[in-house]
Amino acid sequence: MKNKLHWSLDVAFKEGACRIRREDAAENLAAIRHIAMNFLKSEKTFKADIQRKRKKAAMSYEYLSQVIETCGVS
Repeated sequence: MKNKLHWSLDVAFKEGACRIRREDAAENLAAIRHIAMNFLKSEKTFKADIQRKRKKAAMSYEYLSQVIETCGVS
């Protein structure tokens, strides 16, 4: 299961290419990626993979707000 999560993060967020090495920045960014992954996985109205959902949320404020509302964040 752990390998699947790392693979998903690497494909959807290109985590392996991240060059952040300063203090706790890499761990903080990894936590943000995990939260974003969970938000996108829980959103069910747009049937697509995580990478497409992420790109759609980046391009559309309406879809981004829908993703955030789906997780109960207001």
